[in-house]
Amino acid sequence: MSEADKYPEDTSRRRFVKGVVGSAALAGIGTGTVATLNSATAPSGEGGGIIQYYGVENTAGPAPRPMPQIPVEIEDNGDIKGVWPEVQQQQQEGRTITVAEQQIGGVTYSSEWFQYCGVQTYPGIAPDADQDNYFRYADSSQYEWQSSDVEGGAIVNVSDFEDYETWGNEIGQSGLGKPAVATWRSQDVPASGTIPVQIIRSTRIEEAANNNQWLGASTQQGFIAIMDKCTHFCCVPLFKGDPGSAKFGAADEIYCPCHQSVYDPFSIERTSFVALPRPDDSSGNSSE
Repeated sequence: MSEADKYPEDTSRRRFVKGVVGSAALAGIGTGTVATLNSATAPSGEGGGIIQYYGVENTAGPAPRPMPQIPVEIEDNGDIKGVWPEVQQQQQEGRTITVAEQQIGGVTYSSEWFQYCGVQTYPGIAPDADQDNYFRYADSSQYEWQSSDVEGGAIVNVSDFEDYETWGNEIGQSGLGKPAVATWRSQDVPASGTIPVQIIRSTRIEEAANNNQWLGASTQQGFIAIMDKCTHFCCVPLFKGDPGSAKFGAADEIYCPCHQSVYDPFSIERTSFVALPRPDDSSGNSSE
């Protein structure tokens, strides 16, 4: 293995080549064309089964696939929710199970998008969990603006992002978007069952949504939300949250400092993976 083929060069991890669906091609997916699926992330298996989903593209490091996107809904007062699919009963392999699934932007959006890394055992991932779906600010944050301007547990509101077109924190380029860390469907649950979310408001998302069926339906006012569990070892990466990300060319992307995986929040891919079963669906509970 050559030195140029390692990622990063001072480790022995191989560099992962950026996929064909990059930021420049963002407007081309989800508009009636057939998106290319990454067959390497769709082995045969059991449990939740092979699921197609949209997520932020993994551009470098050992993570095998995108982190899944959460569709956004904004209420009249500016409070922001993550859309939870419609709860319904389905017959699978001769038994009745409860699922959360609906069509959004011509795409089958399902709770199974989030069934990996042990999240399939979290209370809020149960299709009929009694949760209100609002995004709430995390109790602690690496973003100085969030720590000083809002309270942990408060509902995320559009008014907190008014400076999103110019915001910066001396990591990478200013004006790309304003981030926050939040939780979702996690009120009154143990900390170990809290669903972490990365929220970004960006003009790049606004522009892409004008020409993209999926993004037009799943984002609002430039807000995009991502379930923030790295698909490698389930760490919680951040957009512009780590000064060390510049060393790996990731100052303007979502960077996971644990193993240097990088995700482009402005490049949305359609791909697939084997979703793990929830505990009430199967005896299997292990994480991916």
